[in-house]
Amino acid sequence: MYNDAFTWLSEAMLVNICLNTTDQNVGLKLSEYFSTQKIYFFDTGLLVTLTFQDDDFLNNTLYRDILLNKIGINEGMLMKNVVAQMLRTHGHRLFFYSIRSSQEYHENIEIDFLIRQGRKISPIEVKSSDYKNHTSFDRFNKKFSNKLGDKFVLYTKDIMVRDGIVYLPLYMAGLL
Repeated sequence: MYNDAFTWLSEAMLVNICLNTTDQNVGLKLSEYFSTQKIYFFDTGLLVTLTFQDDDFLNNTLYRDILLNKIGINEGMLMKNVVAQMLRTHGHRLFFYSIRSSQEYHENIEIDFLIRQGRKISPIEVKSSDYKNHTSFDRFNKKFSNKLGDKFVLYTKDIMVRDGIVYLPLYMAGLL
């Protein structure tokens, strides 16, 4: 029902649509699942302004306090939006993986983004804080290990490779 509206918003370059894919093969588009999708704002700066502008811009102390790091917010939402914007700018279609109550693990698995690199799929996990804890990412990597290429965690620290996972600063998302 809403699919036409989402398509229109995407074609108007207002949002980036990220579709769930149910099979981790090179042809992600072959298993895209339209009833589960995420919508990211095309312009993260505009998203921040619209989200936190609850009064006239000059009088908005909430917005100022967030910028000065005086109030904590869910930064994950903003970080994922930034990454989505950079991946789309670099020419990637946006896909994610989400499964609820997997029979094999009896737990949920969700991967923020999937990109194709050659004949393999590369999962991308976006972390705004605790980068050491990525249980869902680890389950996904174990389940689809033979289909995966490089595995990435984008976070707020320096470049590092640990346990076969490449940790990159968020600003490097546009280079994937």
